[in-house]
Amino acid sequence: MSNPIVAIIGRPNVGKSTFFNYIIGERKSIVKDTPGVTRDRIYGDSEWRGRRFTLIDTGGIEPKSEDDILIQMRTQAQIAMDTADVIIFVTDIQQGVTADDYEVASMLRRTKKPVILVCNKADRIGEVPSELYEFYNLGLGDPYAVSSLNKLGTGEVLDAVYEHFPEDDDEDKDHEYISVAVIGKPNAGKSSLINRILGEKRLIVSNVAGTTRDAIDSKFENKYGKYIFIDTAGIRRKSKIEEDIERYSIIRAKTSIEKADVCILVIDALEGVTDQDAKIAGEAHESGKGVIILVNKWDAVEKETGSLEKYKQDVYTKLAYLDYAPILFVSALTGQRVDKLFDMINSVNAENSKRVTTGLLNEVINEAITLVQPPSDKGRRLKLYYATQVSTRPPTFVVFCNSVKLFHFSYQRYIENQLRKHFGFEGTPVKVIPREKSNKEMEKK
Repeated sequence: MSNPIVAIIGRPNVGKSTFFNYIIGERKSIVKDTPGVTRDRIYGDSEWRGRRFTLIDTGGIEPKSEDDILIQMRTQAQIAMDTADVIIFVTDIQQGVTADDYEVASMLRRTKKPVILVCNKADRIGEVPSELYEFYNLGLGDPYAVSSLNKLGTGEVLDAVYEHFPEDDDEDKDHEYISVAVIGKPNAGKSSLINRILGEKRLIVSNVAGTTRDAIDSKFENKYGKYIFIDTAGIRRKSKIEEDIERYSIIRAKTSIEKADVCILVIDALEGVTDQDAKIAGEAHESGKGVIILVNKWDAVEKETGSLEKYKQDVYTKLAYLDYAPILFVSALTGQRVDKLFDMINSVNAENSKRVTTGLLNEVINEAITLVQPPSDKGRRLKLYYATQVSTRPPTFVVFCNSVKLFHFSYQRYIENQLRKHFGFEGTPVKVIPREKSNKEMEKK
């Protein structure tokens, strides 16, 4: 099951970013006593009472401003609200309830989402400040007095947020389904692909509202298996600023990726790989998901001898970090090769969850060391003692060595390539993590 998503919403300069940084435990949002510093949503992961969740920090909302940048920030905050399972509305207890607070509260009520009202900057330790009671007028239930700066009161807020997390039993119901996120820039043919699959091949289909306003999760079953296709459909143009459209699609793709086992990156064959494709692909890679690159509209491309291989090389050149991902050329319009997608999904999902026995793993590592000696620096050579697989999704290996500094990236990549050579791992990232152990520690073992 994907992590619940919690969005922090409020006017500018009420302390949202300070609150965000404290919850995730790092200084990720820029904190500055100037309205409008946080313009984009910033994501971070945290945990409370054993549940992982994703926190989104947003730019401040000024409901009536006509400034282009503030309109942009307001729209981005709206997307965060659409995406969230729970919303934290941060206000400033020192300023009291403002007209803009009433406007934001009205926006939040329309979402029908659980809202936790936080009154920040309650910096005095002791009794509940009398100013708190004014905030009941917002009609959002009990307000919580906190001081993000002094780290006071956040536990009660997180307890309230936790109570609104979705039930954690969906995983049991859907464990036999493979979740597939169809990602890519707008107009690449994502929805056409989903419609082709659901419209002509379906046996069982049920549509469930997804996490964003435009997303639909479609359960689907055929002779190849059971799937949940996550379609991040049309991007709504809420701003005149063109660059926002790219930014919004990446935000929504990230939400879909979070929920998925396998990601299908849809590329428009007529346009080729764009910078936006690369950004979205990078999100899938960094999230450790299985990835399939699907080149759509292949029927509309003028072809000559070697066109397909040449196009493949061009894709891998522009998406070098996805050189492990298989490529499929299709036409969602005609259905050409779409049926080949299911075997590929099944295979990539299996590779992403593959486990290797410790004995076989170390045989491969030892053979790799024999073929290519580890690097040395100033007379000191890297020694690899042993390796173990610590997790799947993606397959993650810890390699114990005498010096992490000597374990250069190039040799790390060499070890990864050797693992791929022997064990496959097509379509999935592989993580190789060096960990230092001294010779004395190894002798004790």
